[in-house]
Order: sequence, then structure tokens, then C-alpha cells
Amino acid sequence: MIRRHVLFALALSLTFSIGLRFTPSAIGQPADRPNILWITSEDNSASWLGCYGNALAKTPRIDRLAAEGVQYRNAFSNAPVCAVARSTLFTGVYATTLGTQHMRSRHAIPDRFRPYVSYLRESGYYCTNNWKTDYNFLGEDESWWDDSSETAHYRNRPEGAPFFAVLNFTTSHESSLFTEKTAQYRQSGLIPPAPRLDLDQVEVPPIYPDTPVVRRDIAVYHDVITAMDQQVGLALDELEAAGLANDTIVFYYSDHGGVLPRSKRFVYHTGVHVPLIFRIPPKFANDATPPGGSQIDSLVEFVDLAPTALALAGITPPEHMQGRPLLAGEGAQPRRYAFLYGDRFDETLRMHRALTDGEYRYVHNFYPHLPGTLQNEYPYGIATWRVMRAMAKRGELYATLAPFWKAPQRTAELFRVAVDPWETVDLIIDNKAPKRDRDRAAAMRSVLRARMLETRDLGVIPEAFWGELAAGQTIYDYANNGDFPWEEAIDLAFAASDQAPSKLGRLKQGLEDEHPVLRYWGAMGCLELGGAAAPASNSLKRLLEDPHAANRITAAHALYRIEPSQSRLNTLADEAIHARDDASATLAFHTLYQLDATSRVSTHDLRTIAQASPTGYAAVWANRLLAERPRRSTTDRSATHR
Repeated sequence: MIRRHVLFALALSLTFSIGLRFTPSAIGQPADRPNILWITSEDNSASWLGCYGNALAKTPRIDRLAAEGVQYRNAFSNAPVCAVARSTLFTGVYATTLGTQHMRSRHAIPDRFRPYVSYLRESGYYCTNNWKTDYNFLGEDESWWDDSSETAHYRNRPEGAPFFAVLNFTTSHESSLFTEKTAQYRQSGLIPPAPRLDLDQVEVPPIYPDTPVVRRDIAVYHDVITAMDQQVGLALDELEAAGLANDTIVFYYSDHGGVLPRSKRFVYHTGVHVPLIFRIPPKFANDATPPGGSQIDSLVEFVDLAPTALALAGITPPEHMQGRPLLAGEGAQPRRYAFLYGDRFDETLRMHRALTDGEYRYVHNFYPHLPGTLQNEYPYGIATWRVMRAMAKRGELYATLAPFWKAPQRTAELFRVAVDPWETVDLIIDNKAPKRDRDRAAAMRSVLRARMLETRDLGVIPEAFWGELAAGQTIYDYANNGDFPWEEAIDLAFAASDQAPSKLGRLKQGLEDEHPVLRYWGAMGCLELGGAAAPASNSLKRLLEDPHAANRITAAHALYRIEPSQSRLNTLADEAIHARDDASATLAFHTLYQLDATSRVSTHDLRTIAQASPTGYAAVWANRLLAERPRRSTTDRSATHR
């Protein structure tokens, strides 16, 4: 029964670096080059697997692969969501540098940033992807491959050609815990009719309430992981049966973490810590190759995978790739920090940046006025999400869980993951934490600021500006033409998020700046300060006439927080109804939602928006809000605020 689901569960191209020290020239000729097979699963953080310490897991095939190969203990997806992680993987460039960090955004990137697979094909590799793409930038995803489809397979390669093949198992995707999908899995025999684990056997992490629903979700997902493990085993068996195991380097990893609350879509350990295992045949090993069963603590990031794939094939990675081949030789310096990011997830906005050295994680929240939990609807297909939301509304979550569901959030957090893997103790506010931890937070903030500047982090330019500012070019080219005030924008973004009245003078300067992005961060800082920003009210009122929608919306929101008024809500509703682009409409709807004022947009206007751009996130908001309203006459054309 499992084999029936292999095609259904195969897809995507994600990869990971290996810590070997190959000499590219030694494998430079086509006849001597290894085949490469990447096997990827979806949404499962490393903690779900037996070889990563989960005593309740049943993952014999992945555990065996780890025993035969090399296991990385500190591998991280740069982003905690699929399309953004794939963009980073596929290009070897941080999504925040390219402008691909917003989920399912499809913004254009410069033509020179070619995916790794194009270099492999040029060098003679037959490249297949079975079958998921979703690379998050404009273009035809399938066009990069020799074959990207449900039937793509390395067996179809030309005689004598080495292959690079990607298999992606979607089985462990978060939707496996949606009621209908779980029922399908059970009916097909993919998972057993009842969970393998008794509910009283299940271990509930301290970031979740201990309820039967939570225990059931965890138990079911263990069965899903076991099914995925069997599929990995079938793929390895197929390679062996074809006589190719001794000629093929195999990687296994997950595309990011998941699947319960505070994992997928969050830059915490549960969202970005992924399994990474590789196995290298003896013919491609050398004296520096770690023996089978080795566990490596070195930090690796998804951005490293593209240059690593090229180096394995004897190809020098292009200079624009920001990752590093982990087979670079004796002189290579170990990575000190992994860089992590999370921005817009579907219809809701975020801007988180984080660093981890494997022991500590520093998280910076650039929009602390938002609640910690997600406000997009998709994850609530999982019962645990719904239960926790309901418990939060009733005030039933215990003290360590409740703050995650409320606003405002803390601007910065520091966790010692080595001893607190569920990140329950924020060392910045922990009275028992030593001073050196507070000093560490300040030092990591400084490193994060430098990393954002070095990589030209486009998160400081809100997405609602992109169409207006780029004006026919890519946002990358606009921001890197030498004129954009990078240091000022990054520093003002940090100042805005600090929620410090002492920085109001700097924020007021931003409000009056000639550059619209600096005006935005000035307004955002006032929004974060709320009533303490009252001395900036006149400047904010002038911003209501700004030519850029993002500034008008943010100024109206800030003014409402200073002094609530119906006119500010009317302004926001008008911005949602009359937005010139999807990103601006999404920002307006998101703002109205925070203020519990979506009723300001009439049912008629919601229907019009949903029909005008059915694939946009403004339409997602419109349909979501329509579904939450009582049925009204289709002739209703009156906006609530008119």
C-alpha cells in the first residue's frame, strides 16, 4: 500500500551541504562524477526522528541512513516556510537579498541569479525533479529541469550521463493533520486505522497544553513520519536495485520545521532546525571523509546547498552565491552563525530576523505590536491550533503559553537552545539569567544588524512599496543601484522596533525624510510607541497625504493608537477598497484586522475585491471575511463607514 503513495508523495528540490573535503578536480570528468540524489520530506523538524533523539519515533530507514552516513546536528533552513526556503536553496542566495522572502510572492529577480540546476545541466548532468517546485520568483519553475513532473526519474537519463535527481515526499506536510487528509491516509493504508502510540505514551512538549487533542495530533504525526520513513526506504531500495548505490551520493533532509504551533512559520528551533543526513559511496571518499555514523556539530544553512551541489559536480560556484560549499578544504572557516528570517506568511505580515550559533538563538521582532501567534487561517486546519486559539480566548492557557497569543510581543528574545530546546526561558527578561546573557543579546543584535547590512536585507523595504519604487525593474536592482540609504533604513528599523520613547526624536526625523522608506519606519516606530508618540501627531497627519499607500496606512494606524477615532478606521477601509496593488490592499486589510475593524469594508466591496484579483492575497482576505459574516443580500452596496 505504501508504494502506491510514492508518486503522490514525491516532489521538490531542496538540498544540504555535506562537510566533506572533496577536491573538485578529482571528480571533474563526467565519467568520474558522482550521481546525486536528494530526498526531501516536508514540515518535519529534526526532533521527530529517532536518530535525532526522539525515543518514540519509528524511523528505521532514516536511522539506518544516519548510521551508514554522516548526520548534521546543527542544520537550519534559513526560512521556516516552504517557498521561501526553496528560493534560498535553488539560488544559493538569501531570499531576503533577492526579494523572495514573502510567501508565494512571485516577484521577479535579475536574470544573472540562475539556479544551481542550470549549471549542472550545462556540465552534462541529467537533472530531474519529481515533482514539486514553488521557487517563489517569477518564471516557469519546470523550465529549469530536464524533466520536472510526476514521472520525472533518473532512469530516463541519456546513456553515460551522470544524474542529479530530487525526490520530495509531501506525506509529512502539515495538512496530514487536517481531518480529511488524515482520513485519506487511513483509508489508503498509508497510516494505521488507530495511532500506534497510546495517548498516554505521547510526550507533550512544554509549549503546548496537555490535552487529548494535542496528544492525538502528536500520535498521528508519529505515524505519518513512519510512513514517510518507509517511502525514503523505498527510494533507497530502488537505487540499490538499479545498481547505482555505489555511484550515488544521497542526501536526506526536511524543507523546514513543523508542524504544530510555534514551529512552521516561526524562526524558533522547532521551525528551522532540520534533519540533514548524507551517505557517500567509498569510491568518492577520501582520507577526510567522516566515517559512517559520524555526527557533525558544524552549522550549515540552506544557502549552502546550491554551491555544495556544484562543487560535488566539479563546478566552481558563481561569485553571487552567498552560501559556501562545506567541502571547501582545510582552510575553510566554520560558520559562526546561521541567519534566519520570516516575513509575510500568506495573507498576514511579519518581519522576524534571527541568529543561532547552535547553542543560543537571538530573535528580533521588527513588528512587536503584532501578537506572536499566526493570524492566517491555513494552519487552523490542525486541531491543536484551534484548541490553543480557543483556550487563549477563554484565558485557559497557563502563564508560559498565554503571552504567545497576545500583543504586544517582546522586541528581542534570547534562548539557550542547548539546554532549553523548546525555548521556554527568554534570557533577556529572566531575572535568574547572568549578566553575560544580556551582554550576549546585545552582541548578537549587533551581529544581526551587520548581517542584514552585508546581505542587503530587502525586508526593510515593505512589500507594498515594491511595485511603486522598482518601476519596471526588480526590487533587487532598485535597492542595489547605489542610491538606497541602507544603513539609515536598517538602523531606523531597529529603532522603530525598540518601542523606546527616548528614540522618538529619531523617529520624527524619519517622518520628515525625503525617502519614503525612512518615512515608513518613522511611522512604524510611532505606531509601536502608541500614546507616547503623541508629539509626532502633526507629522503623522501630513503622512496621511503621502504618495505611498504603505505610509498612509501606517500613519493612520499610528494615529489611531495615539487617539482612536472613526476617521482613522475609515481611512484604512478606503485604502483596502481602493488599493492600486495587492500588497497595499493586504497591508490595509491586515491593519483593519488588528484593530478589529474589518466591518468597515462592506460585503459588496469584499465581493468586488474577491472577484477582481482572485489569486491575490487581498482576495484571500476578502473571502476570509465574507466567510465570517452572516449571509447578506447580494444587493447590499452600503459600506459600513459611509
